[in-house]
Amino acid sequence: MKSYKIKKNMLRAGAGIMSLALGMPAIAQSSDADAPEQLEEIIIQSFRAGKSGKDIPIKIDVFREDEVRLQQSLSTNPAEALANMVPSFAPSRQKLTGSGETFRGRTPLFLIDGVPQSTPLRPGAREGFTIDLEVIERIEVIFGANAIQGLGGTGGMINYITVSPPKTGELHQRASVSLTSNDDFNGDSFGWRAHYLVAKKFEKWDVTASASYEERGLMFDANDNAIGISNFQGDVADSYSRNFFGKVGYEPDEDQRFQFMVNDFYLEQNGNYIPLDGDRTLGIPTTSIEGDPEGGLPYNDVTTMSFDYHHDDFMGGRFVLQAYYQKFQALYGADIVASFQDPAIAVVGTLLEQSQNNSEKYGSRLTYGLDDIGGLPLNLILGFDFLRDQTAQPLVLTGRVSVPPTTFFNYAPFMQLNYELAEWATLSGGIRWEVANLKVPDYITRAGNRASSDFLPVPVEGGKRSFDDFLFNAGLVITPTDKLTVYASYAEAFSMPDVGRVLRSVSTFGESINTLLDIGPLVTANKEVGASYVADKWELRLNYFESSSDFGSRLIARDDGTFDLARQATKTSGWEVSGKLRPAEWLSLGAGYSLLNGVYDSNDDGVLDRDLGASEIGPDRLSLSMDITPKGKFSGRVQAFTYFSKSFLNAAGAEVASFDNYTTVDASVSVDLSPFEVSLSVSNLLDQQYITYFAQAATSANSLYDAGRGRTIILRTGVTF
Repeated sequence: MKSYKIKKNMLRAGAGIMSLALGMPAIAQSSDADAPEQLEEIIIQSFRAGKSGKDIPIKIDVFREDEVRLQQSLSTNPAEALANMVPSFAPSRQKLTGSGETFRGRTPLFLIDGVPQSTPLRPGAREGFTIDLEVIERIEVIFGANAIQGLGGTGGMINYITVSPPKTGELHQRASVSLTSNDDFNGDSFGWRAHYLVAKKFEKWDVTASASYEERGLMFDANDNAIGISNFQGDVADSYSRNFFGKVGYEPDEDQRFQFMVNDFYLEQNGNYIPLDGDRTLGIPTTSIEGDPEGGLPYNDVTTMSFDYHHDDFMGGRFVLQAYYQKFQALYGADIVASFQDPAIAVVGTLLEQSQNNSEKYGSRLTYGLDDIGGLPLNLILGFDFLRDQTAQPLVLTGRVSVPPTTFFNYAPFMQLNYELAEWATLSGGIRWEVANLKVPDYITRAGNRASSDFLPVPVEGGKRSFDDFLFNAGLVITPTDKLTVYASYAEAFSMPDVGRVLRSVSTFGESINTLLDIGPLVTANKEVGASYVADKWELRLNYFESSSDFGSRLIARDDGTFDLARQATKTSGWEVSGKLRPAEWLSLGAGYSLLNGVYDSNDDGVLDRDLGASEIGPDRLSLSMDITPKGKFSGRVQAFTYFSKSFLNAAGAEVASFDNYTTVDASVSVDLSPFEVSLSVSNLLDQQYITYFAQAATSANSLYDAGRGRTIILRTGVTF
């Protein structure tokens, strides 16, 4: 596991460098097999000013390209790859819609080169699937609530950093082809993907372009039964996707850089199968049979663009500007859902409907930093962020409205100070002022909201709501030796609840935007302490966190597999331990353990008396890995994940849901046949039959009683030239 220091006095917008809006740990790490004592300087682009890693009091993980490629070959989607790499990330559902895929029991903020991918007004759990991992150079994972990148990030940030050309000016090209199948080589399971990338630096200019295409087959469990396909919420099984990526940079001198990036991603189901409900009582998981799904096929269609400019010597300081745009469309499948029914259109219980989540956002970030103010070891960072987001959720088959076009404006000036008390101690602190305006037009709710009474549509008066809050952070890092780092921090994050879910659920006459208390903002406070020790052949990290919200947001499952929103006080906490041992140059051993707890106030009496559900917090987990890199052409990795059993109790101490543990093992071996590289990867090597965490404990719907993937084989061939 390689450790990194972050270069001081560097602020580059090359791939979306943002600014420090709070003090933050210790050691950014990778799963690279190099010796931990080899420190490499690297810019953490998720922060908006260069800081030494030992001056940042929060946990950071950096996963480099080789680790991303490996986990991509062993996973169904980016969220599953993240779950493999980050123990406190909840287990993946292995679906397109990632409901319940939380980070430390909170919602993560996904970014591409610093551009937010999340849809805060109507989060549909699709934001983790907006780019092909083939164009990702590394993934930066920032743990815990923070306001570095603005709105969101109550659980942490996942920043996908895109690839750039070699600085040497050489033409860089790479291409790959991969094949996927279950271990029975069932024709329905076959999938394939192809990718090509070209990049080059031309004196002051540099250009990167990439294209990829993938066809995915049906997934099978360890009993060789087809896993139930989710045509309603969306699935990656039996789907195809394509991704186009481009990036152009211009550097007129050594202090300045201009950059433009665009990524266009599309994924759609093929529509060859329909689900057949399972039976929880009998332990029979949901399966798939051939058939034609009704309505339009679910898809994700996402375009992300950004323009970045940085100047390293602007009026004695460092200046960064980023402007960005994102268009996000997610179509969900058609079904006969209770809340979609309207007797004015069709007989209740027969109306087929589907919804689409549409979001368009643009924004900008300005950052200016000064070092050594007044000749003191004092750094100042000033910034201003702007975001405009408009989100709507129409019902596409009948032309009705589920969530009206809702517009959100967010303005946030901030200031951050960092002071070096001594060579072995750094103090940081800052303040951010979040100002938010929400505008909702007059609209009429779905008749199905009043199904128990009269199916009357309810008119809701629109209007404007304004919110503002000051967010504080403070941190202290102590480095008594070069090998030992200890830190403590407090940080706050600002986000909006699922406003769309509130608006679409109104069932009482006389409501207006001004009377809906549940659309108020969500402020999360994160307290964390931790330590890391890096020796010649090993390293160890330990940290404890608490994250609390006085007016939190949580989801309550319905019998039909959908969720309602509740605003209740919540608290999550946990321990995270990770270590790496390198007993020989060719062998590296890794381990990680996370213990997570979550509670909430079920009756608003000020007492946190009930466990958060499985849709909100993941299970305790142990991760083990072994990397074998002998001299020669061959290398390999074996990794194992154990998810421990968990019970969920109500306020009276009675069990309301439970999860039974399971363990999976993955393995991969590659051979270097320069310029070609061939790898063979096997996920769920031991063919363990299991029901996914979400399916066991987060829902009672038989339609969502899904098994996990059985043994799956991936053969990949790549060439670099």
